[in-house]
Amino acid sequence: MACGTDVSETGTEKQQAIRRRGQTADTLSVKHITTGAPTSNDFLSNPFIIDSKQSRKLDAYFARINADFTVDANAIENLHKPSISDTIYTIRFGNSVLELYAPTQTGDLLLQLADIQNTGILLRNNMKIGMTQPELMVKLKTHDVRIIQTTNEVVATNNEGAPISLHFYLKNGKVNRIRYNGYLD
Repeated sequence: MACGTDVSETGTEKQQAIRRRGQTADTLSVKHITTGAPTSNDFLSNPFIIDSKQSRKLDAYFARINADFTVDANAIENLHKPSISDTIYTIRFGNSVLELYAPTQTGDLLLQLADIQNTGILLRNNMKIGMTQPELMVKLKTHDVRIIQTTNEVVATNNEGAPISLHFYLKNGKVNRIRYNGYLD
């Protein structure tokens, strides 16, 4: 298993609910393996946390959430090596959700999905629900992303490589929903 204290049966989907208050960092962090990777994440690989070392810890995501939340940890079979169980962490707060994949062998904690529908979390550069479209555009232009814009939506995608997208849905000129679709192999 990637981490956790009550998710020890391999091959089963056993859930563990973790409440926001009273958790210790050592039970929530994912095993870290030094790979010589860069020290920062590009914006689309992780629009929440810039430091690649911090993005390997659930606590780093918890610190970005300004609301009560729960975490479920589900063991899943690794698609490439069925004898290995990996973990999917689902963080829920209000109507919003973050889904992170933790492959056992690498120690990574990879963001694969986010659906933000309330003001309980900030993205990098303080991008958030409620900001105006012009504010959003100024902040997005500081990142190396391709921007597609309509009256109801702004989409940031990568210029090349695997399809990753960050959708900002607009209502009355303000962001009212943010959806992230990552790519994992």
